[in-house]
Amino acid sequence: MSDTTTPLLALEDLHQTFKTKRGDVPAVAGVNLEVHAGKVLCLVGESGCGKTTTARAAAGLTPYTGGTIRFRGTDLATLDKAGRQTFRESVQYIHQDPYASLNPVRTIVASITAGLRKHKKVKNRAQAREAAVKLLEQVELTPGESYLDKYPHQLSGGQRQRVAVARALAMNPKLLIADESTSMLDVSIRVSLLNTLGKLRDDLGVGFMFITHDLAVAKYFAWDGEIAVMYLGKVVEQGPTPQIINDPQHPYTKALISAVCEPDPKMARARKTLTLRSSEIPSLTDLPKGCAFHPRCPAFEPGTCDSDVPPLEVLKGERRLACPVTARDHSSAAAEPEPSPQ
Repeated sequence: MSDTTTPLLALEDLHQTFKTKRGDVPAVAGVNLEVHAGKVLCLVGESGCGKTTTARAAAGLTPYTGGTIRFRGTDLATLDKAGRQTFRESVQYIHQDPYASLNPVRTIVASITAGLRKHKKVKNRAQAREAAVKLLEQVELTPGESYLDKYPHQLSGGQRQRVAVARALAMNPKLLIADESTSMLDVSIRVSLLNTLGKLRDDLGVGFMFITHDLAVAKYFAWDGEIAVMYLGKVVEQGPTPQIINDPQHPYTKALISAVCEPDPKMARARKTLTLRSSEIPSLTDLPKGCAFHPRCPAFEPGTCDSDVPPLEVLKGERRLACPVTARDHSSAAAEPEPSPQ
């Protein structure tokens, strides 16, 4: 019986610093995350906040400069050749661009079965084609036979991304890391693909690390999971999706939610717009002192926000927050005595 308390993947104080001519770039600066079987963890934030760098390190695609990554409780740095192979099969990456992630000179069957053939999981061409058909139909490309001998340029963007998902499923993974995998698709196709991914999650028990800049997508796909909001290499708020969406606490999370398009005109007019102090994002090579968000934060307090870097601390229950102003206000509210009954 498997241990359901041990996460599939755990990032502990993960750091990724790039050396450049302009100085060190701390793309990821002390991130702690966990992904469990059959659950979704959404990493949300603006472009350049470190989401993809975190995801690529978690998938073993790029080396990291500090911290620990554990797969089913085992440090990746200690894995032997067999253990590393198991990890590579169990954790699969779905890239953002369906136009670039598939080799244009390979047929669909060749792309999907490349891993199966390399690791000798199929014995011959007939078995490879049979496996490819099942995988294509698993991602709702039916009949699968009609896609086998096509090339990527003969498919639509949505179909290509489904092929990319089918290729990721070929190795029977335990964890899928989806990096903005729906951002380049039309809205209707995006919803359809998210539904397919959700069905795979439920039917196969696959864990997801889902990268997106769109909180509406995060809300739709990860309602029963968690959201971790990143800003300039750090997680600034994390918790169950309903709490993050319905009751955001960090000013940056509030700004992201405020930017989500509201289709109902009445609700759009009634919604309060959050105005930032600045639209400029600080450079990673010259981060401001204290909270990196304070130059843009509408809740900025001199001497508090620009002094020390706020740690990510437990606010209440499963919610974690890195904002000294909000944390202090919550502490003050909790300390106030309840009014006596009349």
